[in-house]
Amino acid sequence: MPVKIRLSRQGKKGYAFYHIVAADSRAPRDGKYIERLGSYNPNTLPATVELNFDKALTWLTNGAQPTETCRNILSHEGVLLKKHLLEGVKKGAFSEAEAEARFLKWKNEKYSKIETVKNEATKRKNELARKQRDTEMKAKEAKEKQIAKKFAAAEPKTSETAG
Repeated sequence: MPVKIRLSRQGKKGYAFYHIVAADSRAPRDGKYIERLGSYNPNTLPATVELNFDKALTWLTNGAQPTETCRNILSHEGVLLKKHLLEGVKKGAFSEAEAEARFLKWKNEKYSKIETVKNEATKRKNELARKQRDTEMKAKEAKEKQIAKKFAAAEPKTSETAG
């Protein structure tokens, strides 16, 4: 039975999210699956991935073939790197402790890059909000000046007629 790791569509029209599943390749996309490995929600910014790392690694080592999108997700989460390192341990290229150290180093670098990107995005968002606020304040002040001129021009006429 050829097993694939693929996405199973859930949610409503126009707002889909996906379950990451291990399924027989002959089964329908949203049909029967062997095991659910996690979920993927592309609607959030950044996209949310919840993955059972150990189950996904087990399925990959047992020969399951991921689809292209799932391959990208698994690569982003580090499952493919871990599989690659474990194969290096099997072949005797390096020890298991060194493989774990390499994986942890990669993971720390990845999370630090993600944090810097998130911080930059937050900083840009705050800067845009501040600029928009400043623009609105300038427009408000200009409008208030126009209204003040209009009232100032209208006041002498009313005082002449009253006196």
